[in-house]
Amino acid sequence: MPPPSPGRTFCFLASLFRCINAPFVSTLKDYIHSRCKRVDAALDRFLPPASTKPPTVHRAMRYSLFAGGKRLRPILCLAAAEACGGSEANAMPLACAVECIHTYSLIHDDLPCMDDDDFRRGKPTSHKVFGEGVAVLTGDALLTIAFEITAKAKGWRRYSHAALVREVAGASGSLYLIAGQVADLEGEGKKTSHKQLVYIHERKTSALLTCSIRLGAMSANAPAAKLRALTKFGYNLGMAFQVIDDILDATKTSKELGKTAGKDAKAGKATYPSILGMKRAEAEAARYTHAANSALKPFGRKAARLRALADYLLNRQN
Repeated sequence: MPPPSPGRTFCFLASLFRCINAPFVSTLKDYIHSRCKRVDAALDRFLPPASTKPPTVHRAMRYSLFAGGKRLRPILCLAAAEACGGSEANAMPLACAVECIHTYSLIHDDLPCMDDDDFRRGKPTSHKVFGEGVAVLTGDALLTIAFEITAKAKGWRRYSHAALVREVAGASGSLYLIAGQVADLEGEGKKTSHKQLVYIHERKTSALLTCSIRLGAMSANAPAAKLRALTKFGYNLGMAFQVIDDILDATKTSKELGKTAGKDAKAGKATYPSILGMKRAEAEAARYTHAANSALKPFGRKAARLRALADYLLNRQN
């Protein structure tokens, strides 16, 4: 019997999250669209105007940041705050900070010395438009401003400004985001084990997504038990997201993805399908999906937005 197609797999994964009623599902696109607009407006306020000296780097920051990203991490941050009884206003600076870090990581990821990609989100990558030197500095600027934006959050009884900065620094530093990128680079063209691949994606993908969700909970002054549950949710959602990303990279075209398809295979990088095979990779995604769903049970209907967003993430086609 042939393995199930990616389309069938995504439908199965989505069904694991359909714990919400039809009217709520029908409003999800409106929810995402409205939150995207609010996040974009906040980012626009936090960033220097494009004309600010030196204009080249400020134009480049805005070029990549407003290049049409889905804003999944900031939206998850806002939804986590909602699940814990917090407010969007309190979570917004943290949501924007994470998006700046995510965008910086993509700019550096696309550089010729890294993944050497020409397209991101359907547009030429930063170094193709502004040159490699400016692209490096643009990533540095976005990483730096993320901490400035984090400092604009109010701080809470359980979570001080120091705790928020540690959270952002930890997820984006040499033990997580950068560790994953280093391990990814060092693994090119080499035989990679399943355990090593998990290490890479725990750090390169899952850590920042988990950080987004944790920051949302922290902005709501969430108690430790809720923070632990959302940490488990974020970790498993991030890992499922990455497995599906690997599947899409192997099965979709560049036009469908908005970025270069099949680049991991060409670079000799390990992916879940290349190590486990497509059928086992799909089973791995399902396992992580089930664990993420289970982590939200203590929240009941308060986590309805998170469940719907997880469904959206795991059912995506690009």
